[in-house]
Amino acid sequence: MTPAGAAPGPIARAAHGRRRLPWRTRSPWRGTARPSWLLGAALFVLLAVAAASQAIAGRGGADPRAPTTLLELREAEASVDIDGARHTLRAALPYHWDRRHPGSAGSARFVIDFALDEVPEVPWAAFIGRVGNAYEIRLNDLLLSRAGELDVPDDADFAKVPKLMTIPVGLLRQANRLELLIRADVGRRAGLAPIVLGPETTVRSVHDSASRFRVRGSMVVVAVSLLAGVIALMLWLTQVDGDARGRPRRDALYLYAWGAELCFALRMSDALIERPPLSWPAWNAVTTGALGGWVGCLTLFCMVLVDQDRVRSSAWRRALPALAIASGAAAGFASVAWARPMVLTAWQGVLAVACIVFCIAYLVRTVRNPAPMQRLVAAALVLNVAVGLRDWAVFRLSDAYGHDTLLRYTALAFGLSLGYIAIQRFRTATSQARELLANLSDRVAERESALAESHRQYDVLSREQARVGERERILRDMHDGVGSSLSAAIRQLQGGQVGSDAVVATLRDALDRLKLSIDAMSVPPGDVVALLANLRHRLEPRLVGAGLALEWEVSEMAPVARFDAEAMRVLQSLVLEAVSNVLQHAGANTLRIEAEEVATGPRVRIIDDGRGFDASTRGPRAIAARAGTLHARLAVDGTPGRTTVEIVLPRAVP
Repeated sequence: MTPAGAAPGPIARAAHGRRRLPWRTRSPWRGTARPSWLLGAALFVLLAVAAASQAIAGRGGADPRAPTTLLELREAEASVDIDGARHTLRAALPYHWDRRHPGSAGSARFVIDFALDEVPEVPWAAFIGRVGNAYEIRLNDLLLSRAGELDVPDDADFAKVPKLMTIPVGLLRQANRLELLIRADVGRRAGLAPIVLGPETTVRSVHDSASRFRVRGSMVVVAVSLLAGVIALMLWLTQVDGDARGRPRRDALYLYAWGAELCFALRMSDALIERPPLSWPAWNAVTTGALGGWVGCLTLFCMVLVDQDRVRSSAWRRALPALAIASGAAAGFASVAWARPMVLTAWQGVLAVACIVFCIAYLVRTVRNPAPMQRLVAAALVLNVAVGLRDWAVFRLSDAYGHDTLLRYTALAFGLSLGYIAIQRFRTATSQARELLANLSDRVAERESALAESHRQYDVLSREQARVGERERILRDMHDGVGSSLSAAIRQLQGGQVGSDAVVATLRDALDRLKLSIDAMSVPPGDVVALLANLRHRLEPRLVGAGLALEWEVSEMAPVARFDAEAMRVLQSLVLEAVSNVLQHAGANTLRIEAEEVATGPRVRIIDDGRGFDASTRGPRAIAARAGTLHARLAVDGTPGRTTVEIVLPRAVP
């Protein structure tokens, strides 16, 4: 006990006796990319902050900057009950239950008498860095604080969070008695840390400093680990490539990173959960298995970074996380259920040796292939193995009590490494995408140039084919129309049985057909009105010369979209054939041409007042054949005095 106003105790002496370490300006990340240097600096700062918090916690939780008037209680009269047997002793604080009574559960009563020079006139507070697992605290027979059930073993654990208790004005006297009852469970770090008393504002700063790293630090670590795990899982789900057989394949690096971050978040959340969802042996198995899963997944994370194909082809390597989880859960459960804490200590020792061996092998591989990503992960690996060995020695082998694990902070190095790897891969993928886009643009430009040349050649060939087709059409029309008419005129002259008028009529028909074939070249495709107008222009003088009166009733009609130049030529031949029949055979006085739009399309009628004919026996076969070519509907009425040839041109063909 150190009374108020006495000489500075161990806390104050430690604060003034700490030496400064010389700062080394040379970066250990020389030769790597700039992000690697920044991450290395971040890891160093992280470790320095964690070490500072550990120094505070290791001295009972007092802040070195706190005034020396703080009262620190480090001795107590203890009554320890184990398996019905009571032991009384003078106990020095901290009192580490698992070291004093390994493998045993029980309870203890600590009584501390202390004196003050004068009764304080301001509120005081008491700070205890660790107490429990369950506890009840009384000052001068008045209850200050209580948490958990003292008579229910393996219940909730309230020893995880630093405790601050306010002492009202008037409760303290010059002679005081502090009484603490605790329940201690096997392997749960039960016990009692030194007690710090003093003015409330001063003691609260000590409590806040300890809580900042043990509680808030754990919350931040868990949140960051979960966030990194979610990011890794999303990357694993979305980054899909194809293997040699075309099957989808995901990057196992992100899968193992997700597993490691998930296991680590579960392990660190134990520092925040006072009432676990499972019984203590089962919950210890879960958290210890999570530690094994974290180590196993990180091992595969490092191996995949070096050689992913080797990990894929090795079943025992892929089984490492499952083996580590199973062995860790078994060791954690057995150490509590069988009251053999050395089982867990031995398992962690084997795990530490395996990590050291793997770390050395990975460093050798990194030296041989010093890629920036591997160097960063190797640095994080060395840091975590060293800190893990320190935590194992402190928590499983030494009598230290009230210390915080540093591994919770240094493990964030792997999260930073994952972020760096993801960023570097994104930069690489972006660079490759730009190169592919540039190559694709060049290839597209080449293809567009080739396609433009092909189109140019196609246009030349199309124009040439059009010219050839037009020549063939003209030749065909001359052969079918003009040629046949000239042949008929020659036969008439050779036969000597017809007069000159008949021969002249035949020659005029041949000339009209020739003119119409030439005119057809300028008629727009589908324009029935223009075609009929062209026929009128060419045939009207011939009709007048034959003594025929022409009646013309043609309405405006939209072009027939499905008619091309060939269809227009067939339609012209059809109408010309009907008019020629009237001129040669009907003996008519009047020829009437009608054209109008009906429901299905244009309708053209050629009507004369001649002698007519029997349409059932002497149907115009040439006209019918041409109408069939156009998918037109043909109707012929041979009534004398009103002979009608009706042609309906549907705009749509079924």
